[in-house]
Amino acid sequence: MCGRARCTLSAAQAARAFGFPTTAAAAGPDGGAGDAPAVRTLDLDRFRPSYNVSPGAYLPVGTVRAQPAAGGDGGRGGDGAEPVIQSMKWGLVPSFTGKTEKPDHFRMFNARSESVKEKASFRRLIPKNRCLVAVEGFYEWKKDGSKKQPYYIHFQDHRPLVFAALYDTWTNSEGEIVHTFTILTTRASTSLKWLHDRMPVILGDNDSVNVWLNDASVKLEELTAPYEGTDLVWYPVTPAMGKTSFDGPECIKEVRLGPSEKPISKFFTKKSTAHDQSVNPEKITPEFAETHASRASKVECDESVENQPEDVNQQQSGEKQATYSTVKDEPVSLEHQVFGKPRSNKDEDTMTSTDITTEKQDDLGTKRKIKDTEVKAEIMENSGWSHSQPTTTKKAKGAKAASDGQASLLSYFAKK
Repeated sequence: MCGRARCTLSAAQAARAFGFPTTAAAAGPDGGAGDAPAVRTLDLDRFRPSYNVSPGAYLPVGTVRAQPAAGGDGGRGGDGAEPVIQSMKWGLVPSFTGKTEKPDHFRMFNARSESVKEKASFRRLIPKNRCLVAVEGFYEWKKDGSKKQPYYIHFQDHRPLVFAALYDTWTNSEGEIVHTFTILTTRASTSLKWLHDRMPVILGDNDSVNVWLNDASVKLEELTAPYEGTDLVWYPVTPAMGKTSFDGPECIKEVRLGPSEKPISKFFTKKSTAHDQSVNPEKITPEFAETHASRASKVECDESVENQPEDVNQQQSGEKQATYSTVKDEPVSLEHQVFGKPRSNKDEDTMTSTDITTEKQDDLGTKRKIKDTEVKAEIMENSGWSHSQPTTTKKAKGAKAASDGQASLLSYFAKK
């Protein structure tokens, strides 16, 4: 569809866009091509150049009409017809509309070319009420959910766009004859399908303009095909021009659009980055810093060990085993206990089943338990017991025996 346009053309520019002749009578001192149309003009004083034209406003319209009774200088169309440029209101009001009715120019500002022959409001206008509308560009909105982004569409070389249109006359309650028009639309071109499913019928050259105005024998479908030229370009503009009161060069100023959709990977990346930045270095507790430092040192230590040659690793392993053996071979010094009288077998069993343990921490920070197995022999020697008791020897180097550890329940009952 086409509901907004830019038209700041002069009468001469509109005439040239329609293919009408111009005169050099009002040309400047440089002897240019002239800036006045050489055809009859009507009501051009009603036209107000605007960057944001909407239905209900006046636009310069080109048409071919019969010459007035006073005669004229001729023109295209034959049979006494001549080209005319007249200001007409955008938004068709059919001639059969009641005089007292309030016209609604937004009701029929566009006419679908595919069905224009089926509706009475348009069908009767096709033979003799064809016209042309010249603008510099038009606007179309791209829907994105509840949001709409306007785009300005124009020719790359900035020449005017010429639309195929139909006009009609209506007489209001005051007896005034009002000329109104509607712009024909067609399906969107291949390059504009992403923006909208409709677009105005653009007459891209003088031949198509001439055929539309003067040759009713040509099939309508041939003239209303979408314009597929690559010279039709577009860019986004400010959404403020959605208001009809917003006007001026700002309407066609290109704006930059941010990405509407973000990949999910970027979403998580930004989220984690925001989380990392949310940790204030000044508020990091000592425990937090120590934890991270210990983790880092552990990773570095593991990496350094893995990166060392195999013989160095074996050597370090041997040194660790020697260290463990030395720790186990260290004697345990305990104070001698003084007993006043011999102990009974029951007390001896109780004493034998008791393990005296000490804890040491090596350089690697690993706790290990060293169990004293010489306590029983030392106590027997100091107390002077004569009867034979099983002697407990010093634990040999090597792997830990299965009997090292707490006495089992079976051994306890056996001694009894």
